Amino acid sequence: MNIEATLQSMPSKPGAYIFKDNNGRVIYVGKAKCLKNRVRSYFSSSDNSAKTRAIRNNLNEIEFIVTDTEIEALILECNLIKKYRPKYNILLKDDKNYPYIKITTEERFPRIVIVRKVKNDKSKYFGPYTDMGAVKETIKLIKKIFPIRSCSKNLENIPLQERECLNFHINRCLAPCQNYIDDETYNGYVKDIIMFLNGKYDSLVKKLVNKMKKAARAHEYEKAAGIRNQIEAVKKIMEQQKIVSTDTIDQDVIGYAAKDKRVCITIFFVRNGKLIGKETFFLTGIELPGDDDIIESFIKQFYTDTVFVPKVINVQEEIEDVETIEEWLSEKKGAKVNIRTPKRGEKRKLLEMVIQNAKISLEQEIYSLDLEKEKADNALKELASYIDLDNSPARIEAFDISNIQGSDSTASMVVFEDGFPQNSEYRRFKIRTVSGADDFASMREVIYRRFRRGLEESSALKEMESSEIRDVKFSKFPDLIIIDGGKGQLNAAIESLRKLGLDTIPVISIAEKQEHVFLPNKSDPLILPSNSLALHLLQRIRDEAHRFAISYHRDLRRKKNFKSILDDIPGIGKVRKKALLKAFGSVKGIREASLDEIKKVKGMNEKAAEAVYEFFHT
Repeated sequence: MNIEATLQSMPSKPGAYIFKDNNGRVIYVGKAKCLKNRVRSYFSSSDNSAKTRAIRNNLNEIEFIVTDTEIEALILECNLIKKYRPKYNILLKDDKNYPYIKITTEERFPRIVIVRKVKNDKSKYFGPYTDMGAVKETIKLIKKIFPIRSCSKNLENIPLQERECLNFHINRCLAPCQNYIDDETYNGYVKDIIMFLNGKYDSLVKKLVNKMKKAARAHEYEKAAGIRNQIEAVKKIMEQQKIVSTDTIDQDVIGYAAKDKRVCITIFFVRNGKLIGKETFFLTGIELPGDDDIIESFIKQFYTDTVFVPKVINVQEEIEDVETIEEWLSEKKGAKVNIRTPKRGEKRKLLEMVIQNAKISLEQEIYSLDLEKEKADNALKELASYIDLDNSPARIEAFDISNIQGSDSTASMVVFEDGFPQNSEYRRFKIRTVSGADDFASMREVIYRRFRRGLEESSALKEMESSEIRDVKFSKFPDLIIIDGGKGQLNAAIESLRKLGLDTIPVISIAEKQEHVFLPNKSDPLILPSNSLALHLLQRIRDEAHRFAISYHRDLRRKKNFKSILDDIPGIGKVRKKALLKAFGSVKGIREASLDEIKKVKGMNEKAAEAVYEFFHT
């Protein structure tokens, strides 16, 4: 692509720009007030940092999206970074896995659940959090204080024709399913939970005290006693909190520590002058020196999915684009948000405390990672020694077959590099040529397909310019292949490799029951010591291949089952099928529903409802 021509045609308007390499992969995303000037700056002699040089050296294509305002460009940039996770952007490590607490306020009687993704719905979200154990403990405590339901039953039409569950009898639920509590009272508990999760403990206690007094005046002494217990539980949490500021405004304090391309961000959540919690995040994408936008990158990514934005965010260093980010956060909050960099006084001391916490967390992470790396290196050296390899296998691919009674056979390929899983390199296969439960033939097929595809891609790479190649998923070959199974599966794999002229690639198999390792041309298995690092590594890789194969097989069966009987009903598509199952819980529930009940389901008209009812009753 002619980059100069793209630069000439680029408008002087706000927007987001996308840099791609010669394989079409997105390597960097940014936003600009003036696209033309910002993108041109990457090619000026004044910006010659290591990061900019690396971007220029790998750049093959530039795309851009024009927006009306700089705020829109910033939001677009955040979304594109989250989607593509580019190599040269600073990224929250595995941010897609961070848990959130969700209150399902779109339901008639809301629940509190843990989710991994924030949806654009009417629910309330809190997070992200980095400690799943702490999240579970928080929800456990909330359910102990506030008796809201835990079940996922549809409660649009109550009472349900079933008995109360155990939670009702141990005072952990007020049984809205039986109409034992009205909507207003139940939603009062939900509002209390939202205050609790927002750290508004003082306000919550005042509210509960007023409710307790009101109940006592009405001679509802049992209710008053229950509220008193709630107050005591909340006060116990308040006592554990540290007063860190005389300023009672809500604020987040963000600091970081960096070492050897590793960065740890710590954020303190201060509400009403009290430290109510902290989270620690590790960043990736710090490939090169000269990254001076660590805090800015973190703020953009963290507050994109965070529901609550405080009035003040105190940060370790000045942010270049502070005005735009403040405007964006203020728009998100609906009130003015200030980003400050304290230089002295109480706020600076608090910031130093945050930075110190980040340093300690980073040292612990580095120590832990170094130990894991040393252990993996030793395991690979030991494995190479046992199976007579000249060098430690840097790239290992493992294969497993999964089926149930011969149906829906699938295969998995997992990849480990330097002893660690590379999830983005994992691949799945549907078995095409084998009928029934024939693991040997299935393994023969999947090995042949994987390495034939690899040879085709390698040949294409030689014949064509690299800029024309877009899909090279299988062009890398492993230093070792591991087969889940015994001698039969191993021989099947070797047969396919021999057909392709690739029988020089080392291949072994590991049988699950006795943990015997089988090698080509050797009748007796290799039995590794039970405490061997090499055996533990083989087991870990084998188990990961097995897990990945099983998960794919379950997905296929789930989709096949979800096709279900409803797909045979005229006028019932994917949306209506989902709505029916959500309303009645199962096909059995739909079958037992009346025509009037089916008509009330969202998205159903009279004709479709009659089609469903007649299908099950004729």
